[in-house]
Amino acid sequence: MPKNRNISMAVIRRLPKYNRCLGDLLEREIYRISSKELSGILGFTASQIRQDLNNFGGFGQQGYGYNVEELHNEIQKILGLTKDYKAVVVGVGNLGQAIANHTNFEKHGFKILAMFDINPNLIGLQIRGTPVYDNKELHGYIKENDVEIGVITTPKEVAQSVADELVEAGIKAIWNFAPVDLKVPEDVVVEDVHLNESLFIMSYLIKEKEMLKALEDQEK
Repeated sequence: MPKNRNISMAVIRRLPKYNRCLGDLLEREIYRISSKELSGILGFTASQIRQDLNNFGGFGQQGYGYNVEELHNEIQKILGLTKDYKAVVVGVGNLGQAIANHTNFEKHGFKILAMFDINPNLIGLQIRGTPVYDNKELHGYIKENDVEIGVITTPKEVAQSVADELVEAGIKAIWNFAPVDLKVPEDVVVEDVHLNESLFIMSYLIKEKEMLKALEDQEK
């Protein structure tokens, strides 16, 4: 368990990288690793790795390093990946279908039970075995099936009204792909995935590298 609850989001957002890295190490049958070796893989400093992990308890041993399997199991617990979650997707466009077709989510305990849309041409279909229902059935379905997570892949114009309905139905968390900031009660978790913003950051980094190269060329 965490030593305290005042853990920064920067630390929390690094945890999935630790989880993925340790899982990869186990697949390669590597069962012991030092913070210095982890640093070389992840790109974080060894000191940063130790500080991050110390937020959640002492996992390493001086002179030994980390037991990869034990650390991986602990991070899985910290991330809440030792239980299963029920989810629904609202919006059966290209992005919604891509999420439904992503088998890795289910592997980690996130089961998409159903999808919802207003398009009559989509209602009644199945996407990789996941049924598509009319949006009118959303509220009742969430209640009847104790769904915890709602995934929004709708146009931004309707995303807030969809979020309102999800909240009213008792959803605990929303994974939002619509390019809009949602307003929800404090007890509802929202994780925004704004693809354009990620693309713009990449564009900025490309520009910065080009400018740096141009300056280096001038100095030659």
